[in-house]
Amino acid sequence: MLIAGRLVSPERIVSGQVRIEGDRIVEVGSRLGVADKTFSDDCLIFAGFGDIHIHARDDVSGHECHKEDFSTASRAAVHGGVVHVADMPNNHVPPIDDASYAAKQEVVRQRDVPIHITLYAGIGPGTQPLTTSVPYKVYMGPSVGELFFRKLSDLDATLAAYRGQAVSFHCEDPELMDLHQSAPTHEQRRPPECEVSATSFALQMIEKYDLTGKLCHYSVGAGIPLIRAAKARGLRVTAEVTPHHLYYDESDITDANRGLMQMNPPLRAVDDRLAMLDALRAGTLDYLATDHAPHTLEEKKKGVSGQPHLDTYGAFVTWLIVKQGFSPEQVATFCSAKPGEFVNPYCAPLRFGRIEPGYTASLTVLNLARPQTIRREELFTKCGWSPFEGVTFPGSVEAILLRGTFAKT
Repeated sequence: MLIAGRLVSPERIVSGQVRIEGDRIVEVGSRLGVADKTFSDDCLIFAGFGDIHIHARDDVSGHECHKEDFSTASRAAVHGGVVHVADMPNNHVPPIDDASYAAKQEVVRQRDVPIHITLYAGIGPGTQPLTTSVPYKVYMGPSVGELFFRKLSDLDATLAAYRGQAVSFHCEDPELMDLHQSAPTHEQRRPPECEVSATSFALQMIEKYDLTGKLCHYSVGAGIPLIRAAKARGLRVTAEVTPHHLYYDESDITDANRGLMQMNPPLRAVDDRLAMLDALRAGTLDYLATDHAPHTLEEKKKGVSGQPHLDTYGAFVTWLIVKQGFSPEQVATFCSAKPGEFVNPYCAPLRFGRIEPGYTASLTVLNLARPQTIRREELFTKCGWSPFEGVTFPGSVEAILLRGTFAKT
C-alpha cells in the first residue's frame, strides 16, 4: 500500500509518500509511485499517537469492567486517533509481581484489542522489581485504589530495590495532604504545595537511585522550574500533561459540574494552566497523556476523581494546533515520537513514533478543516460521557492506520 500527503515529523513537514508492506513502513519518499490513498492538504499525517497514561480498569477480578475494559478502551482510542496506550496498575488486583503482571497480560490477550497496550507494574510498600523489563508506576499519595504510600520515607526505602528502573511518579505529598484533609473543597485538600513538594522528592529519588523517571499529569506552574533544572543537570526525567489541565482551570468549576471536574491532581489556577501550555511548547513537558479515567456518571456523583479522554484525543490536538499555536512538529514530538520512545523498549517487535522505514505502520491523520462537536452518543468509551460534550474542536481525526490496515473511526 502507498499513502501520500503531508507527513509530519518532529523536524519538519514534507509532502511525501509512505510505502507499507504488511505491518511495516518499508520506504518513505517523494516519487514512489501512484498512491493508493492521497490525503488532501487539509490533512496532516503523523506517526500514530500514543497515550502513555490510561486507566482501562480491566483486570483479573473483572470488578470494574462495567465502566471500561480493554476492548472498549481500545475502540475509544481508535476513535480518538490513538494507536497505542499504556495502562496504569491501580487495579483491584494490582500487577506488582511476575505472576500478577502475567495474569493481567493474559486479560489483554483475551480481549478484542486492535491497538497495542503496554502495562505498568505497580510499586507499593515492600514490593520488589519483576524479573522482566517493564515500566513502573508509584503513587506517592492516596488515589483511586490501594496502591500508594502514606509516608515518603517508606517510598524511599522501597525504591532502593528499583535502582536503574523506569519509574513514573504520581506527585502528591501524602503527609502534606493529611494537613489539608479538612479543607472544604477537593482543590484545597490537594493544594499546589503538595505537588511541588512531591516533585522535589521524586527528583531526589530519580537521582539517588539512578532511575529513568517520569512525572505524571503535571499541573502546577511552580514545579516547572524544578523539572527544567533537573533536566539541565542531566537527570533522566520526563513529564506528562493532560488535556484537562491544559483546557480547564478552577474558574471552570461550578456548583453544577464540581463532581465532573474532580480529578487528582485537581484543576489549578488560570496561571498554572497557562504555565502548562508554555511548558509543553518549550519541551519541558514531554507527553500529552490523558489520565483517561472512565468512571460512570453515577460514580462521579459519589466523589471519585478523573475524566475520560481517549475518544477526544485527536480532536483536542487540533485545538492545540489551530487555537493555541502549537506547530505540527511539536505535536509530532509529544504525541508520537516521545510516547513511542517510552513504550518501544517493552513492545518489540513493534516500534512506534516515527514515519521511517522499519517502524510499525500505524499512523494518525488529522483533518484541520473538518470541525468536530463532541456528542455523548458518538463516544465509544463504556462509561458513556465526556467533559468536552458540546465543545466544537476545529478539526478531527480523518483516518487511522493500525499496523498497515485502515481502521474505522
